[in-house]
Amino acid sequence: MKHIALIMLTLSLLAANGLWAQTVEHNWNDYHERSLTTLQRAMPLPYVRESDVIWELIVWRTIDLHEEYNQFMYFPLDIDDPSGKINLANLFWTAVVNNEIQIYEDDELKIPIDNDIFVRNYTRPDTIQLEIGYDDDDNEVYQTIIRPREFDAGEILQFSLKEAWFIDKQDNRQFVRLLAIAPYKDEFRMFGEEEMYVGRLPLFWVPLQSMQVRNMMATRIAYYQENNLAIQPSWDHIFNSHNYSSFITRETNRFNRAISAYLTGEDAMMEADRIENKLLDVSIDMWEY
Repeated sequence: MKHIALIMLTLSLLAANGLWAQTVEHNWNDYHERSLTTLQRAMPLPYVRESDVIWELIVWRTIDLHEEYNQFMYFPLDIDDPSGKINLANLFWTAVVNNEIQIYEDDELKIPIDNDIFVRNYTRPDTIQLEIGYDDDDNEVYQTIIRPREFDAGEILQFSLKEAWFIDKQDNRQFVRLLAIAPYKDEFRMFGEEEMYVGRLPLFWVPLQSMQVRNMMATRIAYYQENNLAIQPSWDHIFNSHNYSSFITRETNRFNRAISAYLTGEDAMMEADRIENKLLDVSIDMWEY
């Protein structure tokens, strides 16, 4: 009997410890478990046969985060936001650091980039010289300091999106397939002792047809809906539903050039609208009455 009582006491203590562990792990900041998004997976993209594609056009778009509609992609800037929310730039940066996705140097997705090397080079500290005063002989005195460099999502103000528009004769419909996306940042280079602006350049390209990438995006919540926190779509849903504001900057052409290479200002805007209307006209012209 003593052995049975000892066994019962031991089981009771183990059960109590288990209950205590569950209590500690409970999220007291919420009233229910939020795991629907973190557990979901992206839906596989439909297979398209080459012989079924009877028309195709590749276009590039710019998603400008200055636009009010796209601000949910820009905020929050803190990569360690306590609420777990993450903006689009930090979403891709975190995935690169954790080796969750493969990134590429070009929008053709043919030159892969080693994630670890890219992160190490990007965060390499800068060595700069600061003028700190003059010596006794009235000569300028400089001090060399090391300035740490970290990824700053606030510097990413645009994304470039590559799309394929095509008509599938089996469905007799026009479709759009997202191919790749790239964060763009203003880059500066040292020319002698002067730092000069060289342009807005892509950091890397991310393949949006990759299930590895899409599953990563499907498990991250986009802070899109402010009026109803119960309905927060994933980043995969945002892009599948094209829930963003953008404008066309390039279409496939024999010169392999962007609109900005031959038009500026209002003319460039009109050219972007012309391409947008061409995509719409192709869809409309498919039907005969």
